[in-house]
Amino acid sequence: MLDWLTDNKIPLGRWIKGFVDFLNENVAWFFDLISDVLGFLIEGFIWILDWMHPLALTAIAAALAWRLHRSWKLVLLVVASLLLILNLGYWTATMETLALVLSATSICMLIGIPLGIAAAHRPWLYTGLRPILDLMQTIPTFVYLIPTLILFGLGVVPGLISTVIFAIPAPIRLTYLGISGVPKQLLEAGEAFGATQRQLLWKVELPHALPTIMAGLTQCIMLSLSMVVIAALVGANGLGKPVVRALNTVNIAQGFEAGLAIVIVAILLDRFFKQPGETKG
Repeated sequence: MLDWLTDNKIPLGRWIKGFVDFLNENVAWFFDLISDVLGFLIEGFIWILDWMHPLALTAIAAALAWRLHRSWKLVLLVVASLLLILNLGYWTATMETLALVLSATSICMLIGIPLGIAAAHRPWLYTGLRPILDLMQTIPTFVYLIPTLILFGLGVVPGLISTVIFAIPAPIRLTYLGISGVPKQLLEAGEAFGATQRQLLWKVELPHALPTIMAGLTQCIMLSLSMVVIAALVGANGLGKPVVRALNTVNIAQGFEAGLAIVIVAILLDRFFKQPGETKG
């Protein structure tokens, strides 16, 4: 019985390869178009960040931190952290990483929030989505790089696509939890006042679910940052490249400095996207 099972292997890998080859041969123009559009947008974003003087960008970030959270401690953290990155010589790489993370997070939220809302209103949809979301988060991230590299070519785009696939389950799940967790009494009160389904969504469900959705946003950012080093393996610029280079050359100093810059970006983005009022100081 065991020999029969091993001798009659199900050719799952060959089927997937055939499917990817079919896409590459018949709809390559579509993937080239996506690659060109996404590449243009990200490169434009990076150009804007690089064009701005580092001190000016630091001042803008500090002003934004104060405007959002009214915390002098956060402002001090932002200024000190960005000046440290500038001093270490990783400013350009940090801007490239920031562009990749914010682009991936924006795509994830634009797709994930509507899907989470739809899943909360249609239980059958979430039942179908749940195994797919589990699969997207449990498959090793390196596996994503192979088909995306073949379909989209070398560069930042396959890294972006892989990051989106890995991070998008977080906003979908947490939006679903937030919307489905709205108390029935609130919905019944809204209906009693004659609110339509659209009004219930915008004035009752989304405001109540906002803390959970924001938690999905911060999780999405952290997951995207965890893909920075992986994306560097397919040609994406940013802080992942010096980490990979340090790993290949066993350069402890370079690895620590680049890793510290990634940690700083993670902390700053987490503090920025907390709901106003959560940051004290």
